[in-house]
Amino acid sequence: MRLTNLKDKKILILGLGREGVDTFKFLRKIFPKKELGIGDRLELRSLKSEVRSLIEKDERVKPHLGENYLKALKDYDIIIKSPGIPAKILRKFRRASQIITSQTEIFFENCPGKIVGVTGTKGKSTTASLIYKILREGGIKAHLVGNIGKPVLNLLLHAKSATSLRPSGSARVCECAHANKPNDVYVYELSSHQLFGLKKSPQIAVFLNIYPEHGDYYQNFKEYLNAKANISRYQKKEDFLVYNSEDKIVKEIAKKSQAKKIPFDATKYEFITNIRNKIPLIGKFNLKNIMAAIAVGKIFGVSDRNIKRAIKKFKSLSHRLEFVGKYKGIEFYNDSLATIPEATIEAIDALGKNLQTIILGGFERGQDFKNLAKRILKSKIKTIILFPTTGERIWQALRLASLAQGKKLPRHFFVDNMKEAVKLAYQSIKRGKICLLSPASASFNLFKDYKERGNLFKKWVKIFAWAHSHTRA
Repeated sequence: MRLTNLKDKKILILGLGREGVDTFKFLRKIFPKKELGIGDRLELRSLKSEVRSLIEKDERVKPHLGENYLKALKDYDIIIKSPGIPAKILRKFRRASQIITSQTEIFFENCPGKIVGVTGTKGKSTTASLIYKILREGGIKAHLVGNIGKPVLNLLLHAKSATSLRPSGSARVCECAHANKPNDVYVYELSSHQLFGLKKSPQIAVFLNIYPEHGDYYQNFKEYLNAKANISRYQKKEDFLVYNSEDKIVKEIAKKSQAKKIPFDATKYEFITNIRNKIPLIGKFNLKNIMAAIAVGKIFGVSDRNIKRAIKKFKSLSHRLEFVGKYKGIEFYNDSLATIPEATIEAIDALGKNLQTIILGGFERGQDFKNLAKRILKSKIKTIILFPTTGERIWQALRLASLAQGKKLPRHFFVDNMKEAVKLAYQSIKRGKICLLSPASASFNLFKDYKERGNLFKKWVKIFAWAHSHTRA
């Protein structure tokens, strides 16, 4: 979607989260006098104060808010959809002639520099962040955008003095010039939602892994897979695809790309072994993330010395196997972003035999917990603490696995709040051992999002530790 295609069209911005608000601000800079439609399932009073203020102060905004907001679709030529809104719910409201686009598509069509797109069911944020650090260490002007970084459109353009575009003698609009240069690099963390419907792939694509997820968003796994595959589907011969050759599905998708293919594995980057003890990320899965980031650094000509320096300085991201601290002799790890069983299995593998207590469960997405149950029974985990709703199914999977394997079940507790979960963790674990929050499920039934869940875990870990120390004093 080129910017010139927007000027004479009726535009609706659908979804007023972080990305939707950024899109609105961007379009208002370009078209200061244009009527812009905005739609969201929330009523005005339920929106954030910043969003309410934007709506109330703008005379040329046309709001469509509340439960019937999708009925407004028929009145617009172009719908700019936020990633959190599933395409399947729009089908009965849209016209065949309408264009449904996204902030990601607009950015891809108008970006002045190179895009490094990073996707995968897990590891996107860590890998994108590390790529960004490596490029910056190598003297490259890089920008971290997408899920982990800033929304992109207001980075793309910079408002200049008003100049008449006059498409048909219309009012003056603000012409914009690129704030950034063709040599700039945009490291873009891309979720399946952002990739859905995309018709252009980044010049450098990084594909980490693929597991079943977002069953509540997509019609089936095939649709989710097709969305992910857009990261490389439209690449050209001069482009690059960095991919995990150990993932069978990713490997099959890579075969269809025209780009220059760079599979990553440990043997290709021998100097990793020289700094292995200094890498601030634990787990085999993080080693793969590091290897992918190194491959991108090599594409841009970053030296081994600068790559090593960036890796050594890199810090683990919040809620991603994050070390919270050692309290009362117990080590606590926050892995709240582990929203699928595979991520939790990797966390168990990473922490090893000292892992004694694990907190699991959350929002129901129909995932299979059989392999997780088998892995728990093979571990040294003595206590599991379970949140609804998936906590019940995880426990049932554990019971079936224990019968099949003839192994003893760990102790278990069902809880419905983080305070009780952490309290039980302290009561059930020995000094010198590890407690892990790695739910293997999304958070939306009990918490606003994975961040709130992880932050509450860290909060109660520290509160109970403080209370214990003051009681002893």
